[in-house]
Amino acid sequence: MSTSSLPTAIEDFPLSPNPLPDSQPARAVVSLERGINKLITDAAFHILNTFYGTTERAYARFYVLETIARVPYFSYVSILHLYESFGWWRRIEFLKAHFDESVNETHHLMIMEALGGDRSWMDRFVAQHIAVGYYFFAIFCYLISPRMAYHLSELVEEHAYETYDKFLMSQGELLKTQPAPEVAVSYYNGGNLYRFDGFQVQPDTSRPSPRVESLYDVFVNIRDDEAEHCKTMRACQAVQRGKGLHDVGCSGVVECAVTSSSAADRMPVD
Repeated sequence: MSTSSLPTAIEDFPLSPNPLPDSQPARAVVSLERGINKLITDAAFHILNTFYGTTERAYARFYVLETIARVPYFSYVSILHLYESFGWWRRIEFLKAHFDESVNETHHLMIMEALGGDRSWMDRFVAQHIAVGYYFFAIFCYLISPRMAYHLSELVEEHAYETYDKFLMSQGELLKTQPAPEVAVSYYNGGNLYRFDGFQVQPDTSRPSPRVESLYDVFVNIRDDEAEHCKTMRACQAVQRGKGLHDVGCSGVVECAVTSSSAADRMPVD
């Protein structure tokens, strides 16, 4: 797919519907969760816009954003390993999807470091300390309501998509004249696309490697990775309704303990 034909808004990517539940009590709970998440993300994005709102601070902003964006996937994997250790719940697909998401986000972070986004000690300090706090918040949230945690991640990934999309529109011509960092070329043209297919809801295993001929292509690929994360987080929320990426969901630590599966009930490892 050429860069000229790529979607230019998050709505252009086919996201699965994310409706509220049918029952009134459940609708109220989900609405409350989404409202809390919206307040949290709106406040965080306002702070980012205040300190990193200029073009000159774009790479520093992206560095902070990518440092934070990969954190919840670490949290999810930590809790899933905990559940598995206790014998409460075992779903290999979740572990693999979230691990692959963390690998993808880590490479985004490495690209931003290669572009100089981490040069300032203060930017590193801010990003890393926010990441630590977010890690423990995501763990708490995932313990109580995976659905809420996934929705929060969806909002973060949607913001990342929109941020990169605006940057491409405003700086596209300049980016087309600049070379792609070696780490980006190695990642996107490395010959093994499992890192993308692992977290995509409907991976296209027949597609060629992403185009990486300039810095513009790099940011197009990163932007579209964020859209795939949005789709995956939306699918994970759909698990709570018995649909989506996986066939059975766990609604939190209490339900996982109560519905503890026997060894015979656990899904076989591929």
